[in-house]
Amino acid sequence: MSDRTTDHPLEPPIRQALAGVNDPEIRRPITELGMVHSVDVDDAGAVRVEVLLTVSGCPLKDTLRRDVTAAVSAVAGVSSVEVVLGVMSDEQRAALREQLTGGKAERDIPFARADSLTQVIAVASGKGGVGKSSVTVNLALALAAKGRTVGVLDADIYGHSIPAMLGVADSKPTSVEDMIMPVPVQGLKVISIGMLKPRRDQVVAWRGPILDRALTQMLADVYWGDLDYLLIDLPPGTGDVAISLGQKLPNAEVLVITTPQQAAAEVAERAGTMASMMNQRVIGVVENMSYYLVPGTDEKHHIFGEGGGKDVSETLAQRLGYPVPLLAQVPLDPKLREGGDVGTPIVGTDPDQPSAVALTGLADQLAGRGRGLAGKQLGLAPAGR
Repeated sequence: MSDRTTDHPLEPPIRQALAGVNDPEIRRPITELGMVHSVDVDDAGAVRVEVLLTVSGCPLKDTLRRDVTAAVSAVAGVSSVEVVLGVMSDEQRAALREQLTGGKAERDIPFARADSLTQVIAVASGKGGVGKSSVTVNLALALAAKGRTVGVLDADIYGHSIPAMLGVADSKPTSVEDMIMPVPVQGLKVISIGMLKPRRDQVVAWRGPILDRALTQMLADVYWGDLDYLLIDLPPGTGDVAISLGQKLPNAEVLVITTPQQAAAEVAERAGTMASMMNQRVIGVVENMSYYLVPGTDEKHHIFGEGGGKDVSETLAQRLGYPVPLLAQVPLDPKLREGGDVGTPIVGTDPDQPSAVALTGLADQLAGRGRGLAGKQLGLAPAGR
């Protein structure tokens, strides 16, 4: 390209158009983030835009190239667009990190602050195999479909299945300095210990302090941005991660997942009791695999028995001293399982299925809740005399 100028009359509208392009990971305008290095226009209206990536291996660079090309091409008078992708220098990355964190150098968990507006919901179960992760991903997508900004943290260190359920099992987050960008997928921001391992098949064999450090990293070192909800998929049971999370996020609320049989209900009650011991409020119970609905009929088969969710709800309400409602009964649905296996959760692909309707109804209830201060720690200290 020849005869480029720096003051071509098309440059202002082009830069205005670029201000409407968001970085696909950070979700803020590329002009605001200092990613637009140069805009050159020649006499024929041919445009060359140089965009600086945070790292050379940015997994979404093709998306960024496509979005920039589309935005600039829409400007009247532009005849062609060439997008050149460069890479930020160390100094530029440091400046970006300072901009995103507000200049705070210390490791800080934003959701633990008293002024945080993010509703943190830890999804817990007493035992594995009750569909906790399936509920988490479908609930997250249902909340996002309502226009909420949703993050998902897969804190199930040993059984991290969230990435596979969302079709990003092989995705890796990018970093800006020592700050990690969550992986954007299906309108969500997702991070998992599985994404931080060098290899997908690597076994995680951590205990105590290392587990605690991994959880801190996923909460504090990840740039989550402004979230309406952060859903945390906990490991089953009442072990190290549940205790560590309770210490780091005492204001998190807990959603307990169980199935109808009594054996699952009894251990689910323990998960709810553990949350209360960590000063976290239990907001409700979800009974998964409640019944099998014969296709095309209203005929229900209670394959795993009945009443487990109701029992957990009533027991926890009596034990904790406040209402713990049974928020949803999700039917046993092969399509729910299949959607998780192939990375296309049912709420997004088949919203009229009974299981999807139940999970969307759960999202409706959570999104419609008031944000009262009952049961929350306010971080206040008595004033000195």
